[in-house]
Amino acid sequence: MRRRTSTFGKNMKRDMHLVRLILLEQEGETVDFSGYTENQIVYHAALAIEANLVHGSIIEDEHGQPRGTAILRMTWAGHGFLDAAKNDTIWKKVTGGIKEKGLSLTFDLLKSSLESAIRQQIRLP
Repeated sequence: MRRRTSTFGKNMKRDMHLVRLILLEQEGETVDFSGYTENQIVYHAALAIEANLVHGSIIEDEHGQPRGTAILRMTWAGHGFLDAAKNDTIWKKVTGGIKEKGLSLTFDLLKSSLESAIRQQIRLP
């Protein structure tokens, strides 16, 4: 179980790369969070819990903002997303292509694009 605490700041933006790192960590990978603050990590761990990518709990402050999380394990959906997102080459190709076209990086678009890129790589319809 991974516990994190923070003093939360407002105006946080969703970062799918950070969500991916959190899931990789849950799978036992060594990840580098050095480019992120503890507040960003807690916020994104809370998003992963809310999106049912992981089972865990969110500790909220008096304003309802996450100030801590405890992740217990990944869910089936979390494993499915990580399976699609794990390959660094495919991840960079898909996320770079979406950003290059000026599109928003929604979770569903990202997952669908990752799965499509994997199908193309192994030549499945």
